[in-house]
Amino acid sequence: MLLFALLVCSMPSVLGQQEESQLGDEFDLDLADFDLEIAPRRVPRQVKTILTKETKPHIQELSIKTTIISRYAFTAVYCAMLNRHTAASEGVFQFQIPAGAYVSNFTMIIGGRVYQSEVRPKGKRVKQGSGTARNKEAGDASPEPEVEIFKMAANIPGRNRAIFLLTYEELLQRRLGRYEHTTSLRPLQLVSRLNMDVTIVDHSPITDLQVLPLRNGRSSSASSSNPPKTPAKVQPPVTTVIKKDKNVCKITFSPNIVQQAKITTNGLLGDFVIRYDVQRDMGIGDIQVLNGHFVHYFAPKDLPAVPKNVVFVIDTSASMLGTKIRQTKEALFTILRDLRPGDRFNFISFSNRIKVWQQNRLVPVTPLNVRDAKKFIFTLATTGGTNIDGAIQAGSSLLREHLSGPEASPNSVSLIIFLTDGRPTVGEIQSSAILGNTRSAVQEKFCIFTIGLGNDVDYRLLERMSLENCGMTRRIPEDANASTMLKGFYDEIGTPLLSDIRINYTEDSVQYVTQHLFPNYFNGSEIVIAGKLKNQSTESLHVQVTASNNDKSIVLETDVPLRQRQTETESNVKAATAAMAEGAKVLGSITEDFVERVWGFLSVKEGLRARLKSQTSKERENHIQQATNLSMTYHFLSPLTNLEVEKPEVLPDNTMAPEPTLTPGAGEADNDLPGDAEDGQTDNVGGKPGSQTSPVSNNIGKVQRRPAKKSITVSKTSADGDPHFVVEFPLSKLTVCFNINGEPGHVLRLVSDHKYSGVTVNGKLIGAPAPPGSHKQQRTYFSTITIVVDRPRRAYIEVTPKKVILDGLDRMVLPCHSTVSVDSGALSVSIVGKSNVTVTVGGNISFVILLHQYKNPATYQRDHLGFYIGQSKGLSHNCHGLLGQFLYEEVGLAQLPAEGDIKPSTVLKVKDRSVPVVQKNRKIYSGTQSVDCWFARNNAAKLIDGRYEDYVTSHMFDTGDWPHGTNRV
Repeated sequence: MLLFALLVCSMPSVLGQQEESQLGDEFDLDLADFDLEIAPRRVPRQVKTILTKETKPHIQELSIKTTIISRYAFTAVYCAMLNRHTAASEGVFQFQIPAGAYVSNFTMIIGGRVYQSEVRPKGKRVKQGSGTARNKEAGDASPEPEVEIFKMAANIPGRNRAIFLLTYEELLQRRLGRYEHTTSLRPLQLVSRLNMDVTIVDHSPITDLQVLPLRNGRSSSASSSNPPKTPAKVQPPVTTVIKKDKNVCKITFSPNIVQQAKITTNGLLGDFVIRYDVQRDMGIGDIQVLNGHFVHYFAPKDLPAVPKNVVFVIDTSASMLGTKIRQTKEALFTILRDLRPGDRFNFISFSNRIKVWQQNRLVPVTPLNVRDAKKFIFTLATTGGTNIDGAIQAGSSLLREHLSGPEASPNSVSLIIFLTDGRPTVGEIQSSAILGNTRSAVQEKFCIFTIGLGNDVDYRLLERMSLENCGMTRRIPEDANASTMLKGFYDEIGTPLLSDIRINYTEDSVQYVTQHLFPNYFNGSEIVIAGKLKNQSTESLHVQVTASNNDKSIVLETDVPLRQRQTETESNVKAATAAMAEGAKVLGSITEDFVERVWGFLSVKEGLRARLKSQTSKERENHIQQATNLSMTYHFLSPLTNLEVEKPEVLPDNTMAPEPTLTPGAGEADNDLPGDAEDGQTDNVGGKPGSQTSPVSNNIGKVQRRPAKKSITVSKTSADGDPHFVVEFPLSKLTVCFNINGEPGHVLRLVSDHKYSGVTVNGKLIGAPAPPGSHKQQRTYFSTITIVVDRPRRAYIEVTPKKVILDGLDRMVLPCHSTVSVDSGALSVSIVGKSNVTVTVGGNISFVILLHQYKNPATYQRDHLGFYIGQSKGLSHNCHGLLGQFLYEEVGLAQLPAEGDIKPSTVLKVKDRSVPVVQKNRKIYSGTQSVDCWFARNNAAKLIDGRYEDYVTSHMFDTGDWPHGTNRV
């Protein structure tokens, strides 16, 4: 959303309709660059004929800008597409995204309309519709492939243009001593303006920077996760410019249309690959702190290798015949040469039969044993089915017997490397049984690393097998070079340096720390941990790293000065922003919270892994809910969310269809809490809060409604509108109402129970002119409502018509246009998009806040909030505030007789006070219900304790007590 807002602010001409400048070959793209500094370019004469013959819209500009701050990469893709024809035509935006990345925003601007995507929870068995963004999970193939393709098709009006904006984020993984960042340049056509900028900023000095030649073909791109050793000098692609400083590097690539044509005429330029590393030492690693979060990078160097016990389990079923078995043998021959003298190893081949090279033992690495192993590999023949369970049991038995024997090294690392190209067909074939048998056989004594070869593999089974047994999975595509990828994967895990790594922080200083226990650390990799600081004013953080290396234990300890690290990290962000001055300015705002986003990214990944490892359905659902909530908070398109965007529709007059308006369907519950209209004026986009629109990604071009949720029942006790207060007295069977004529900017205490239940509710007023003909000079509304709780821990929720800020377990910013639920322990919040927000405290206190939003507001209308008390059982009898003081009060009515010229009147007996009242009718719940009440005039004089001024607080988080004691006598 930040990206979208910044772009729209700097792109006014995009939102206009057709322009004459759009029609010629010298089309001047107003959004030529994110900083609007690129001059329009004339299409070269020699390729102009190619473009004019095309029937599909032409990509005028493709601009890709990446900022990598301390190994976390933000990428913004900008694509401008022109339809040169008089009739509408379909334009297809397609972009390859690294498998480990998450899309965080997608926006289209077509024919003067903005189509903003939303991330929403994924329903069960969601079928992907045409013209949608592909989700990050396909069927049961859990391990991510090497790339994902983001694809969106949209109709573009004749002689008009479309802008596609995409952002995605990823944490770069260190493999074989290098970080690798890959950008796909495959626009599928020659592009008038093509440019790519990558800015790298790191706290540590940047070393070993390489820009590789463009890499094309699936086989080569797939091997990017385990890159082969490249020559010392490589030639970067033509037009590449590299500017390198100690901590900042800038790489640009901007081939013109002729230079693109010399590489290829089909627009498949390939992958632009950057590799680099950073300087590091033997200490505890690099810790960065920003805005209450921290991230810890740990990658020690100069350690001796730990001996390993490895069993290679190789599939030799009939489906491995030909290229697969040949390339597997090539890789195994190479791996044999890399085994170290202190290692021990064995080989198992399996089909429907299990063959063990050396029975009942692991053998040391000697020239004779290596020669005999090569003979065994050479004679491997393919036949029969696939007995996965039997093969794992045989490998596990070998390792268990070795580890219990006298030849086992106490600090060695033990692992199974398991390769298969198919699903289980022989022996046990049920995945759940295979996983259970594997857990029983492994007994947490060693790790299993699995490799899936081709398209017929049960990747979910392989990934769960690895996750449950401290390993990882690698996918080798059908047409990839399996020999290179298998050898590369072995290189990543072939040199263990540490085992049993435990990283601890001061217990009372941090919370929600991601994984901090690791079975192994392999040379060339990196351990990354993130968490939240409990107290941002803490001076230092004690960090302790314990691990085993060969025959000794390692303990590293230090106190990290948090304020100093905060300053250093802020300096990194400023350096990145300065480096982006001529490039991706739009990324500046989101990079300012990169440490928190690293935490969110890692937490989502961790939740997805935990989901796969879950042993019970309840445990699985908990992990799914947590990962989904985090995905929603950070707007990540993850395997648990959908990216939904309305399908653009071009009308016969060559204009875009207007934004659809949804109305409540017939037969829905009448007692659902209504949403957005006040006195029929506000825009009820979502109908009733118990219902919502269906995912547009699943129903392209249609607007449907999901079944209504359960009815929401709240009391009449509320403050809504101007604001009009309504108080319900159930014991007295009376309803009383009053107005508060406050001043804009005042913060009013609505509920005050800080000393007892620990709950305080404050509301801030905003002013608006009175409508024509009104007796008032101005009106006031609630623009912000804050709910602060102090038990069991301090937390708060701040609600505005546009967003909800929840600071409980974690600080989350939730948009009000989406439907989402989050439980932070002390507080839970449920948002029904564009309708209402329900806040629950401790299970026996709840508040409902209506969202009043105007689509086309008049000068006297302001987006505002309505506040309703849902459940008050948990509030104490000492509760106070403009509404809270009446929750446990009893009142009565009395008739005053006529005296002289004074007519008989009605008074309300409150405590020892008599309050003149008159009958009135008030509309509540956005004007959909009427309530008869007794109205107290004059700013509720005598009705409320004290005066209006007593309820004005100093700020939104003020939890001070009622200045005159409680309302009890």
